[in-house]
Amino acid sequence: MISLNKTLLNDLLSQPTAPFKEGYVLSFLKGILEHHEIPYFLDTHQNLLLGASSQQEYRALLKSKKNSPLLIFAAHMDHPGFHGLEWISKKLLQVKWHGGTPTSHLQGSRVWLQSEYSSQTQWSGSGKIIKAQLTASGRSIESALIELNTPVDIQLKAASIMGGFQFKSPVWCEENLIYTHVADDLVGCFSILSLALQYLSKTSQSKKKRGKSSPLFLGLLTRAEEVGFIGALSHLELGYLSKAQRRVTFVSLETSRTLPGAEIGKGPIVRLGDRFTVFDAGALRGLIETAEKHLPGKYQKRIMDGGSCEATASSAYGIPSIGISVPLGNYHNQSLEGGPDAAAPGGPAPEFVAVKDIQGMIDLCEGLILSKFNWKDPWNNKRKELKVLLNQYKKLLNHSP
Repeated sequence: MISLNKTLLNDLLSQPTAPFKEGYVLSFLKGILEHHEIPYFLDTHQNLLLGASSQQEYRALLKSKKNSPLLIFAAHMDHPGFHGLEWISKKLLQVKWHGGTPTSHLQGSRVWLQSEYSSQTQWSGSGKIIKAQLTASGRSIESALIELNTPVDIQLKAASIMGGFQFKSPVWCEENLIYTHVADDLVGCFSILSLALQYLSKTSQSKKKRGKSSPLFLGLLTRAEEVGFIGALSHLELGYLSKAQRRVTFVSLETSRTLPGAEIGKGPIVRLGDRFTVFDAGALRGLIETAEKHLPGKYQKRIMDGGSCEATASSAYGIPSIGISVPLGNYHNQSLEGGPDAAAPGGPAPEFVAVKDIQGMIDLCEGLILSKFNWKDPWNNKRKELKVLLNQYKKLLNHSP
């Protein structure tokens, strides 16, 4: 079992990020990968691929004719946040929001601001919302006017600034819960990183398990998921996966809003589908059997229709897809379950997850990696069970109705 590295998790959750401005997360991950000699490369659109060192190696893995499927674990590096639009004064900044947000109790709410990773001027600050405009649907913020706590006294382009809601700390723990400004989906990224450190690293103790010619899995960490799977779609459009000769199974790892039957602290969720679609029945059979074997009584199972995920995007491109989720409190920083440093219902609040649910997601992914499940005939075990049932009633069936 892979032990959860809380220090690494806290460091990752502390990174600033927003759609299209994932540079700090990307830099942090690259540093870890390089230190542990984990192969990776960036695709044309700066999505991060773990387990292959180049596009050529990636293509070769997809063309290999192995019986087992190539598992691709996917998570996204962004979280809803804002981009600077225009300086109104040295203390007032007009911003554009990207992704889901709280919709009430916004005036006076605290925000953090940061120059994007690629900016020539490194700067960080804080402020508050003094005016917010919701989208036409009323479900999220369209734009806002931010008042900085301290005037900017340097030449800093508005467009180089990113930000989001600020709480008492980027991340902290209370009992067995982790509170943070961004769990969705840096928790998924952390899970993939944990797997990579165990099974893809040249310095790992698991060299024998890595295999000589092919990694046990690949990781895909994407950009701008919060505005419509943009990073995942851009990768799918590159055509690598559509030309695969080996069976590929896409596994979306998400941090998803709580629902009845998908509750915090009761284990990871086998995601049968999302708001848009159900997932691949054969691949789901493998996931469910793996969960029964590795997490009996410690996982949850349901359609997570509170939102959609990147498995919808991969399904649309004809790739067998499944999903695993960690239940998330205060989804998209909107106070739904309350907790410390949360505004009134509907207002800004830190997201939170249970440590044991993250560990469960990692355990389930590891089970999939090491599974000897019959992916060529995923219904084999269930069909055997059904035949036993049929044989019990064959004598009665032979009688005329």
